[in-house]
Amino acid sequence: MTGATIKRDLRTGRSLWADSPGLGVPIRPLDDAISVDVAIVGAGISGAFMARELARDHSVAVLDRRPPLMGSTIASTALLQWEIDLPLTALSDRIGAAKAKRAYLRSQRAVGDLKRVVAEERIVCGLHDKDTLYLAGDVYGHRALSAEADARAALGLDSRYIGPADLRERFGIDRTGAILSGGSASGDPARLAAGLLRRAAADGTKIYSPVEVVEAVSDPNGVTLLTDIHHPVRAGAVIFCCGYEFPQGVPTPGAEVISTWALATKPRTPCPRWLRDTLVWEASDPYLYLRMSRDGRLIVGGEDEASPTAHADAAKLRRRCATIARKLKQLMPEVDFEVDYSWAGAFGESTTGLPSIGPVPDIDHCWAVMGFGGNGITYSVIASQIVSSALRGRPDPDADLYRA
Repeated sequence: MTGATIKRDLRTGRSLWADSPGLGVPIRPLDDAISVDVAIVGAGISGAFMARELARDHSVAVLDRRPPLMGSTIASTALLQWEIDLPLTALSDRIGAAKAKRAYLRSQRAVGDLKRVVAEERIVCGLHDKDTLYLAGDVYGHRALSAEADARAALGLDSRYIGPADLRERFGIDRTGAILSGGSASGDPARLAAGLLRRAAADGTKIYSPVEVVEAVSDPNGVTLLTDIHHPVRAGAVIFCCGYEFPQGVPTPGAEVISTWALATKPRTPCPRWLRDTLVWEASDPYLYLRMSRDGRLIVGGEDEASPTAHADAAKLRRRCATIARKLKQLMPEVDFEVDYSWAGAFGESTTGLPSIGPVPDIDHCWAVMGFGGNGITYSVIASQIVSSALRGRPDPDADLYRA
């Protein structure tokens, strides 16, 4: 495999998380050939969860051509949801009811596991339990959301339908209906990834940056990674956690890279009290989503465009963020705000809203993790569980859900 990943500029503008405290990660130059049990390509949130999971019983090296965290992770808005982009009812039509139920239950479990890891490792990342409010829109109206809430409740998921009168009374929002769900969260994705990498490093993981993998050559006993600085890395297994820079030769049927935009307001923006504990998104295309940070900022995103490069256009960044601000004002006219940060990034989506996690075809001992959909951080948790189980010889019973 030559030119190991497809290079992309993954973001533009200035992300709120770029100015977070506590982003230090111990890195080192790759100044000699090394040999490890597992090499992870990518030092973002997926690579961080993977390293933390594997470091306890494997020797691990993490490689990245950028500084850690500085790819897709820092462009995330970190709505840590178990709800999948495609509703349960629609996903059932797409992949079958049994698989759709498993996917939703596994996503719910992953958010719980994420919270447990943060607590166990004492990672300071502003993690905060949140409900979610899913508003009727132009893709799914109130009847579809009512049926969706019933389907979720039948699985034991914490979701209930709210009619328009209750929605106005409780939340001050004028829509034809919504689903209110419990069990999600929000946080600072950069601090979360940094904390995980530091924990992995404490368990012996070595993080090398900058180093670019230019070729992967497998044989019956493992993989040799050739690098741009001519020091090879030998590993028993290689895991590509490259976000939306897909590994060359890995099939991604039905998946595409698009562009998305986000903004953050000044801190201490006056907002309704309920918004402190609730994520909001809508069943529209393009959809708006928002949440509050612990310091009282509104973090708002949307206006996705089916282009892998549109996010790099600075003029479009200004226009799209102006549109997002206008839509926010329409949704919550009582909220006065001033924009403090604006940014854009590449974003992967699939026809099912599910990620791709599995072996790389035709290259033994190689895995690829591609976190499609709006649940990238949740899927990073799932990926770390599936791949680590496989490497330990105990295949995960849900692995089939995420094969391309």
